[in-house]
Amino acid sequence: MTPTESLNIDIDVDEEDVPFEEEILRNAYSVKHWLRYIDHKKKAPRYGVNIVYERALKELPGSYKIWYNYLKTRRKQVRGRCITDPVYEEVNNAFERSLVFMHRMPRIWMDYCSFMTMQCKITRTRQIFDRALRALPITQHHRIWPLYLDFLQRFNIPETAVRVYRRYLKLFPENAEEYIEYLTSVDRLDEAAQQLASVVDMENFVSKHGKSNHQLWNELCELISKNPDKVHSLNVDAIIRGGLRRYTDQLGHLWNSLADYYVRSGLFERARDIYEEAIQTVTTVRDFSQVFDAYAQFEELNLKKWMEEASESASGEDTDVNIEIRFARFEYLMERRLLLLNSVLLRQNPHNVPEWHKRVKLFEGKPTEIIKTFTEAVQTVQPRLAVGKIHTLWVEFAKFYEANGQIDDARVVMEKATQVDYVKVDDLASVWCEWAEMEIRQENFNGALGIMHRATAMPKKRAAYHDEKEPVQMRVYKSLKVCR
Repeated sequence: MTPTESLNIDIDVDEEDVPFEEEILRNAYSVKHWLRYIDHKKKAPRYGVNIVYERALKELPGSYKIWYNYLKTRRKQVRGRCITDPVYEEVNNAFERSLVFMHRMPRIWMDYCSFMTMQCKITRTRQIFDRALRALPITQHHRIWPLYLDFLQRFNIPETAVRVYRRYLKLFPENAEEYIEYLTSVDRLDEAAQQLASVVDMENFVSKHGKSNHQLWNELCELISKNPDKVHSLNVDAIIRGGLRRYTDQLGHLWNSLADYYVRSGLFERARDIYEEAIQTVTTVRDFSQVFDAYAQFEELNLKKWMEEASESASGEDTDVNIEIRFARFEYLMERRLLLLNSVLLRQNPHNVPEWHKRVKLFEGKPTEIIKTFTEAVQTVQPRLAVGKIHTLWVEFAKFYEANGQIDDARVVMEKATQVDYVKVDDLASVWCEWAEMEIRQENFNGALGIMHRATAMPKKRAAYHDEKEPVQMRVYKSLKVCR
């Protein structure tokens, strides 16, 4: 017998219920008296207390306290029952009746939504959550949304969840990370990448997990680079290159992410171009090491793959040629390591004289490259910014020509070296002395004497030795180095 049916028959009143019935007759609209009667009937069989609740609500249909306690009691009564039991539907009907009067009460909606979620009726539960959001003012929506999101994550309904989350973010955009985590968990990576890209573009976004904008950028780069087959809506190349311009202290990681994207896409030649571009542009040793190691691993794995394929099948001429090409690429990369590292240090400071000397040594046995390097060095290094003694570049340049029997070219270099605006007089004096010694080695003693005469000749305008406002050419005649 249901509570509703019991209301249509005569109610049997026990002897101990008489005082409470008399009170109710005198105070039919008193919530306190009804609750006292209900408390008395709690130990009665299930329908006994339900009948009292129904009688109370018939007299006081707008009482939140009675409705709340009634619905709480009904939920306790079905606890432990199978969800297909018809009693669940009776409780659902009780909730629906309560909402006729309690539709502005968030607690009733929250209990109803939680109760429906437990019954696994997905469509109906979703509709009740939507009704709750429509019925309640927006200032109380924050009480419904956590239950709604928990319901979405409990069941495998990604399409519905995506649509609901989009509505949720319009009210709470600061919780975008929660949506991104959900999308990642259900393998909706394209939508996750779009949301993450929007987040990193927000200047005022504050992560609820304490992540910096840079960390979010790294997450975005990792997501799109490792899933090229699932992320289609974004221009990956443009996004990562934007990060390269924005975060200059993490270039190595970003370059590797871009190359990894093309590797996973099967565009190996494009990936190789990215690695080459990276090692030619990074400016720190750390970034260079990251990129170079990844590049070397890429070439090694590529070579190993071709060799394995050749061993598994009959290797033809084309296969052998491909293996040789890839082996040559790997070998060429490893040979260039020191030279590439030197280029990184020169990009850090192009006025570093010792590094230019190291670069010349790296080209040992390649006269054309040595001449090119010396020429670039003397044109690049500015005397007032130089780290080290700039005159040594000119001297070594001349000695190189001398060692190769090109004495005239060596003299041209030394002549130009005497015209450089050095910072210190001693640098110019060293150039004159080195030139004279070169002539002595060539047994051109008169030439050496003439060079020292030029060095010590008094200029038309006299200048003090320590007067830095005057060029060193006007003061070198007073240098003890050239006079001795």
